[in-house]
Amino acid sequence: MKPPLFAALALSVSLLSSLRADPIPETLRQNGWFIGAQAYTFKEFSAFEAIAKTKEAGGNVIEFYPGQTLKPGSSEKVGHTMSEAAMKELKAECARLGVRPVNYGVVAAKSPEEVRAIMSFAKKMELYAVCTESTEQIAAWEAAAKEFDVKVAFHEHGGSMDRPNYKVWNPLYILGVVESRDRRVGACADLGHWCTSNLKPVECLRILNGRIISVHLKDKATTGEAPVVVAGKGVADVAACLEELKKQKFDGHISIEHENEWKDNVSQVKANIDFVKAHAK
Repeated sequence: MKPPLFAALALSVSLLSSLRADPIPETLRQNGWFIGAQAYTFKEFSAFEAIAKTKEAGGNVIEFYPGQTLKPGSSEKVGHTMSEAAMKELKAECARLGVRPVNYGVVAAKSPEEVRAIMSFAKKMELYAVCTESTEQIAAWEAAAKEFDVKVAFHEHGGSMDRPNYKVWNPLYILGVVESRDRRVGACADLGHWCTSNLKPVECLRILNGRIISVHLKDKATTGEAPVVVAGKGVADVAACLEELKKQKFDGHISIEHENEWKDNVSQVKANIDFVKAHAK
């Protein structure tokens, strides 16, 4: 039997570990950051091609999204309903190219059962997190985050007070959803979509201090509806955002989303990755 002090220490360690999902391997850091691409950036291509393009751009982590064709000539789609065989193929291709899958989304869930299926898939894929906007399933997401030890990041598209039924655009709403929940439940900070909502991304990051799980990095030419540009050339003030993330000791991944020049954007993704790496942690 363990002495009471050792038993208490063991319990404390156990409780602490239960509040964190497995981290992304330290060996993947680039100048302090975990940096890669959201596969949606390469939506005109297959997932296998997206992995290769992420590698070509200098990234070593990737965030998959539901519905992308697995590989050229395949009818299989990436997603939480894909076959076990296809899942193994996808993981093998990532391993072959040295690009680690870390996230999956943005994925919707209409029921607790679907939440659990998504999180089960994420665990099989050895992901760090999933990305969703289905805040109405918060209780199920929290329960699954604890069960599978996978993080959940609530994402936002552009929105405004004129669309009262769409709430996740507002970081104050997301904070209200997650602040009393398990620390594995938090936010995906989409810098570009905050610009679309006429918000200042660095201020949004401050609102969500300590609850940011992942970042979708894109700059915008102007606020509101506007084209995506390379980091540092628009209004998002990406440099200030990176400094704020450093202050917060953010330790998740950054997914580049260059939603422009869809058929030929590897060089733009590389420019974004180089921008992040130039602001070393």
